[in-house]
Amino acid sequence: MKQAVIFDLDGTLTDTVGSIAEAGNAMLALRGWQAQAVDAYRYFAGDGAKSLVLRALIAAGDSNAEQSLPEALAQYMEIFAETCTHGVKPFDGIPELLTQLKERGVRIAVLSNKPHPMTVDVVHSFFGESLFDVVQGQTADIPPKPDQTGVQHILAQLNLRAEDCLYVGDTDTDMDTGRNASMETVGVLWGFRGEEELKAHHADHIISHPLQLLELL
Repeated sequence: MKQAVIFDLDGTLTDTVGSIAEAGNAMLALRGWQAQAVDAYRYFAGDGAKSLVLRALIAAGDSNAEQSLPEALAQYMEIFAETCTHGVKPFDGIPELLTQLKERGVRIAVLSNKPHPMTVDVVHSFFGESLFDVVQGQTADIPPKPDQTGVQHILAQLNLRAEDCLYVGDTDTDMDTGRNASMETVGVLWGFRGEEELKAHHADHIISHPLQLLELL
């Protein structure tokens, strides 16, 4: 039996695309660019704030997006610090899944490409401060996924090996992260991306409802 599960946050535990789009579009408005569709942020997100902002700038038509990026990223981060929980909610079945995992003695962690303070804010706002054993977002010392540094950081805190854990996420980045860490991966179909992407990035398992994860332990 697996001893721990490491979860992605956005699109896996919580439906956050609206909050991400709100901050992204507010940043674009400050810079004189047209807002992008909320669904577009499903593809802007996933690889960290820097990549998200760059993708939004390019989509909005900024031909100098690389040069605009430092200032635009600072604007996005300032806005997102205030809006990161707006309209956010756990996906159906997630609270029940987490409760059952804890009841079975399975340890649970979050690894997100969302900046660390916002990751902690969302997790604590919707799941409390004591449910997860480890919560880790992107920091100067933790590069964005699919780099495996964050996974190794979590494993060290849990005193576990990769083979003791499942890695659960909704994007190609998540599947690559798990594989880079030699971890069994589970792709979820309720998040930001689709089944073809998960299969193309070699998900070991694909599930359509959170409680199906219990069958993989």
